[in-house]
Amino acid sequence: MQPRNMSMSGVVDLAAVKAAQEAKAKAEQARAETARQGGGGAVSPADLVIDVDEASFESAVIQRSTEVPVVIDFWAEWCEPCKQLGPLLERLTLEYNGRFLLAKVDVDANQMLMQQFGIQGIPAVFAVVAGQALPLFQGAAPESQIRQTLDQLIQVGEQRFGLTGLLVDPDAEGAPAVAEAPEEPAGPYDALLEAAVQALDAGDLGGAVQAYKNVLADDPANTEAKLGLSQAELLQRVQGLDAQRVRQEAAEKPADPQAQIAAADLDLVGGHVEDAFGRLVDTVKKVFGDDRDAVRVHLLGLFEVVGADDPRVAKARSALARALF
Repeated sequence: MQPRNMSMSGVVDLAAVKAAQEAKAKAEQARAETARQGGGGAVSPADLVIDVDEASFESAVIQRSTEVPVVIDFWAEWCEPCKQLGPLLERLTLEYNGRFLLAKVDVDANQMLMQQFGIQGIPAVFAVVAGQALPLFQGAAPESQIRQTLDQLIQVGEQRFGLTGLLVDPDAEGAPAVAEAPEEPAGPYDALLEAAVQALDAGDLGGAVQAYKNVLADDPANTEAKLGLSQAELLQRVQGLDAQRVRQEAAEKPADPQAQIAAADLDLVGGHVEDAFGRLVDTVKKVFGDDRDAVRVHLLGLFEVVGADDPRVAKARSALARALF
C-alpha cells in the first residue's frame, strides 16, 4: 500500500496569524511554568503509548484530546506494513516527549471504530485534536514524512487550541531507557525567521516581509520563509482595505481583474479558500491578454499561501487549466 499524504494546510486561519503566534507563545510559557512548579501531573514515558478499544475510546482519546493531540494508529496483527509503522510511531512518540499521545487500535477487535473513521485499508493514522478528527496518512509512510506531519499537528494544537502537551517524568517507574539526543544546533536562518515572527507579533507586516525576503535571498528554497512571505504579503495587501467597498466593487465589475483580485484576497484571509480560487478562475474566463495573465499569476500566488498539496489547490489548478486551454 502506498503512503497517502493528508495535508493539514488551511487548518490554520490566515486571518489569525498574529493571534496564532501569541497562542503558541502562551502554550510554551504554560509548559515551562508547569515544569518550574515541580511537574505536577507529570506522566511516565510508558503512558504516552496506550492501547484503546471501543469502550475506552471516549475517555482515552476524545476527552484526552482537550489536553494533548492524540495520534491514532489503526493496525492488525496480520498487517505486515503495520509491523514496520507501529514501532516507528512508538519511537517517535517517546522522542516527542509528551507533545502528543499515541493510541493504538486493533481493527480486528474494534470494527465499529474502523467503520466510524471510514478506514478502507491499514495501517491508517488519524489524529484527534480538541475533539476534532483529522486524517494524517495511510500506509507505511517514510519517517521524514511522518515527522513533518507530526510537526504540523503539534503546531495546530498549540496555535489554534493552546494545547501545551503533557509533562513527562523520565524517572517514573516503568519508563523505558531512552538515550539523550544531542541538542540540535540553531539553523543558519533561525534568527531571521524569528525576527519575522516578532515583526508579525508587533503588527509590522512590512518588517516581516523583509525578514522573510532576507532569508530567501540566500536560500531561495527555504520552505518556511516562502510560506511565511506569501502569508505576510497577503495580510499586507488586505491591511486597511474597506471590505464592504471591495466586495461591492467586485460585484459591480465582474470582469475587472484588480477588483476581483482584491476580493479574492479578502476571501482567502477570511478562510473562504474555495471562494477565492473560484472567483479568480471565473475571472480568467472573462478577461484576455495582460489582464488574464495578471489574474493567473495572482492565483498561483494564492496557491502558495494555502500549500501545493492541499486538495483544494489541486482542484483549482485543474479548473484553471480548463479555463486557460
